[in-house]
Amino acid sequence: MSGFPFTTPRLVAKKILARAQNEGDGAVVRRSIGRHDLKSFDPFLLLDEFSVTPPAGFPDHPHRGFETVTYMLQGAFTHQDFAGHKGTIRAGDVQWMTAGRGIVHSEMPAGEGTQKGLQLWINLSSRDKMVEPNYQELLSEEIPEAEQHGVKVRVIAGESMGVQSPVYTRTPTMYLDFKLEPGSVMHQPVPDAWNTLVYILEGQGVIGTPSSSPISAHHAVILTQGDGISVWNNSSQNLRFVLVGGQPLNEPVVQYGPFVMNTQAQIEQTIEDFNSSRNGFEMAKHWRSL
Repeated sequence: MSGFPFTTPRLVAKKILARAQNEGDGAVVRRSIGRHDLKSFDPFLLLDEFSVTPPAGFPDHPHRGFETVTYMLQGAFTHQDFAGHKGTIRAGDVQWMTAGRGIVHSEMPAGEGTQKGLQLWINLSSRDKMVEPNYQELLSEEIPEAEQHGVKVRVIAGESMGVQSPVYTRTPTMYLDFKLEPGSVMHQPVPDAWNTLVYILEGQGVIGTPSSSPISAHHAVILTQGDGISVWNNSSQNLRFVLVGGQPLNEPVVQYGPFVMNTQAQIEQTIEDFNSSRNGFEMAKHWRSL
């Protein structure tokens, strides 16, 4: 993992400190994408680092037009929806939910103490926005891992160190969880045209070039275009971050809370569909989570 293998290395374009804010019912999130200074980062609509202690949580709420990816870091969350799906994901597990034409679900802590994780919203293209809802759940042991030279990666989506994720992504996406021991360096190829960011969970990393200033936890780092990214851990502590990249859709985004479509007319239709329980929301009228 030594050397500098990229023709056009990706550099730091912008860094955003994700400050804590209230969300859901008593939950606390650190939001980086989906706030006033970074409303979206095509194809990504939102990135939250959440921290939830019972009885707080995210009770019954709808979605249409995108995917939610929930990655548990600590504790456990139970998901229920009006199509009859129910499942609990624990630390290291992933739920990849395609809301498509419509879903109503709840996401609530499944244990005592504080439950922590990441939730990423990925936009769907206009042709995929009204697909049937779908779930992919990966237990921690099902997520491929690789390790070399003090760098360990969990491949949630995409490929790293020759290891491929089994997750199918309608919008081409990479989602990698890296841990770097002190003194190690990571080099990861990324398709040139993709938008890419790093979100630091623990420690501090030097991103882009060896002479860059270190960036600490809870920062989202937006990267310039290029064919790859390098990250150094020059500190005495372990560094953990997720690398998220996706192929831009280059389509209009019109968002109204949990609904994301391409036009205002489609949003108005979605609100009408939800309020009248039709066109994908038929079960919303009578369903309540347990």
